[in-house]
Amino acid sequence: MNEDSGLENLLNLDGETFFIDDGGKYWVKFEVKRCEITPERPFGIKYSLTLHDKNNERLVGFDNAHSVSQGSGPGAKRPTEFDHKHRLQTIKPHQYKDAQTLLEDFWNEVSSVLAQKGIEI
Repeated sequence: MNEDSGLENLLNLDGETFFIDDGGKYWVKFEVKRCEITPERPFGIKYSLTLHDKNNERLVGFDNAHSVSQGSGPGAKRPTEFDHKHRLQTIKPHQYKDAQTLLEDFWNEVSSVLAQKGIEI
């Protein structure tokens, strides 16, 4: 496994909350901790990166708290890794590559959802 050069930057965001707009209607929250390396968390981190609105509703989230089925019904596959993303009401697997890519993917989703709401960051 290659050294994840952006991991320390990601870990340093743990506990941070940033307001996105001047009115305080949207904010992002970061929870990132080292953990034991397991098949579910092969990179040794547990994370939750989220965008919330003024009602504290999660609009975007990238985390590895649980597994997510791919497909539906009895033939649905459950990947070993827990990495996935929430966008509004959908949940899809997300392939963790490294910390920098995770942050880029998260901010791209945040920008996309906020743009749909007429907010540019």
